[in-house]
Amino acid sequence: MGSINEHTLYSEALKEEMTLLVYLPSNYSPLYKYTVLIAQDGKDYFQLGRLPRLTDALLEQGEIENLIIVGVPYKDVQDRSRKYHPGGDQHEAYIRFLARELVPYLDSEFPTYQMGMGRALIGDSLAGTVSFKAALQYPHTFGRVIMQSPLVNQQVLKAAKSFEDVHLLNVYHTIGKEETIVKTTRGSEEDFLTPNRELHSEMEKQGFTVFYDEFDGGHTWKFWQPDLNRVLTTMFKKTAY
Repeated sequence: MGSINEHTLYSEALKEEMTLLVYLPSNYSPLYKYTVLIAQDGKDYFQLGRLPRLTDALLEQGEIENLIIVGVPYKDVQDRSRKYHPGGDQHEAYIRFLARELVPYLDSEFPTYQMGMGRALIGDSLAGTVSFKAALQYPHTFGRVIMQSPLVNQQVLKAAKSFEDVHLLNVYHTIGKEETIVKTTRGSEEDFLTPNRELHSEMEKQGFTVFYDEFDGGHTWKFWQPDLNRVLTTMFKKTAY
């Protein structure tokens, strides 16, 4: 079994102490190099997604590359919305934290591949939105992005349409066929499916490298968790650099 340890990092961009959950595989050694997967909704991915346990099993089977997972938990629903929602007042600062503070910290603490393709972002719902936005803003820093049922609005579509460095990114994108009426934490009900289809169409037009799938189900961990095995084997399949 791999280990999970808590780290703290003060963010100048956000002016607050950030908690990090860091998973290191059982065979971790500073002599190897590791791909880094940064999970927004970090505690959810570790507990509800059971991501460390899945990673343990796939590493043992030799199916995926050496992987360190860094979970960034949110403090509460309001905190999550402020940082993850494109309209949130801390959205841009959170993206700067990921690229300019968290990445240098991880590169100094662990034996990482210090290039875009050596780093991935993952998130569900709003956490997927901010992961995608961060990758679009810093494609040389984050080369892979996984979004499970992201919120897609005009800001997200505009960012995708104006993105030019499509060759730098590898995207995994899923949405549920039942996600036509999703209750958001802001109290509204929104259709997630239609704008996600629009985003996918836009990404295809732009020439993104993207794995896209529509699953039978809605906007919950009941459907996101079972897909994580495919996420890992698709995005982190063992290949030589």
